[in-house]
Amino acid sequence: MKFQATLAACLIAIAPLAGAQTPSSPAKKELVQKILVAQQSGIEAMGQQLAEQPAARLMQQVGPVLQQRIPADKREAVAKEIQADFKKYADEVVPIVRERAVKLAPSTIGAVLEEKFSEDELKQVLAMLESPVNRKFQSLGGEMQRSLGTKLVADTRPTVEGKLQTLERSVARRLGIEPPPAAGGAASSGPKASAPAKK
Repeated sequence: MKFQATLAACLIAIAPLAGAQTPSSPAKKELVQKILVAQQSGIEAMGQQLAEQPAARLMQQVGPVLQQRIPADKREAVAKEIQADFKKYADEVVPIVRERAVKLAPSTIGAVLEEKFSEDELKQVLAMLESPVNRKFQSLGGEMQRSLGTKLVADTRPTVEGKLQTLERSVARRLGIEPPPAAGGAASSGPKASAPAKK
């Protein structure tokens, strides 16, 4: 449990890269795999967070529009429909991104651990010791997050963007507004995609 918190902190850290490269071995590969298995829940949580971020940004925009554009007697029903749309999006996208995060972890987080830690250090990390090696492990969080995050976003973008655009169109339709254009990059543009033009 204590080590799970360590990896969670490691994944969101922005500390600069430090440490020298160390040679690999079958024993190191095995230790890294054990660390990844022990930390699978933290890796899945990162994938879930990445999958939910675009929908969360969209959800923040819905409340004010719902109040302004939907008659009071219909708001509750429309809000429930929109909640169902968001749930459908999460049910479809989160498992895909979580699964890909776990599959990409060995070639991203695992590669960083294998390259930057010695076999003895990996044993200490796995044993959850409070030691200088634990601080070193945490300091590599930025590199591990960037490595996994970059690969994960690129790997899941086609699926996520398509489903996010479907969600945006559905929500816009329910709110009686012009859906955002389906042009490329709509998923990453967030508020700009649906914001009305200023006069």
